Amino acid sequence: MILIHAKMFVNPVKEEEFLAEVQQLISASQEEGGNVSYDLYKDTVEDSAYMMVENWKDLEAVDAHNKSSHFTEFVGKAQNYLIRPLDVKVFNAQQVK
Repeated sequence: MILIHAKMFVNPVKEEEFLAEVQQLISASQEEGGNVSYDLYKDTVEDSAYMMVENWKDLEAVDAHNKSSHFTEFVGKAQNYLIRPLDVKVFNAQQVK
């Protein structure tokens, strides 16, 4: 299982527009075959900071996602909303039982 944490620092002036745009990415990503979960969380300490938490079956699913039109379109628009570079961390995880 692959976990991805993508922290985004959004321009407060464009936060509403960002949230509308990112909803399309979330909905489409959740429909992908290899997706386990794809959720956006607002930081409770840093204003205008968000964390996208993605859970994928495997690296092939991540690769397919990264090539999808909804992902590439969002990435192309992201620079219009972000005030700091995207901070992405990728983890190889196993569920603890």
